[in-house]
Amino acid sequence: MGDEDELPESEGFEELIKYTIPGYVLGLIAGLFLDMQGYQRSPVGQWLVRTLSGEGESILEGIYSLRQRFLGGAGTMAEAYGWGKLFGLAVPWIIDIASRLAGVNVYGVEGFYIPYFYALSDQIGANISGMLFLKKKEGTWLGAVNKYVHHPVMVVSLAIIVIVPIGLLLLRIYGFSPTTQTFTALETIVANLCWVPPVVGWYI
Repeated sequence: MGDEDELPESEGFEELIKYTIPGYVLGLIAGLFLDMQGYQRSPVGQWLVRTLSGEGESILEGIYSLRQRFLGGAGTMAEAYGWGKLFGLAVPWIIDIASRLAGVNVYGVEGFYIPYFYALSDQIGANISGMLFLKKKEGTWLGAVNKYVHHPVMVVSLAIIVIVPIGLLLLRIYGFSPTTQTFTALETIVANLCWVPPVVGWYI
């Protein structure tokens, strides 16, 4: 059929798609529960809600990558993608606490980047991991870049990384503020478009 050097059509991305909705649901449930308990602005509550809403699927995708590794199957782009998302998990936690300690108003315009990193730091990690996978596969950076710009999943992933923070900034400028845990969950879910690249990978 195709050239054996080409990336497989599905690359296992269909396995990753099913991990997104559970994270969204858990984040919303946690947000609603914390609001009902009176913890609308609890920093710990926001950490939990954003982690579930923005990174819940990353935990599950990381488990997928671990499973693939233990099963001893051939490495795929999806596996590399999952590893990258898992490694990016703790980055927003550090950014969040550092911002609060620095006195950043996490509810105002200046705090727009916090949900961005909760939603997409794993996507950034996945993008980097995907590039490293292509470098290993192609043997040279030039070959890896050439494959990267022709790989729909990687291109879509990069587009999301660039576009989402602009949307979050505009949302804050126009008055949105995550003053409840439910709003915190919704903001993170809207920003968390990590499901789009796997859908593209599955579709092609």
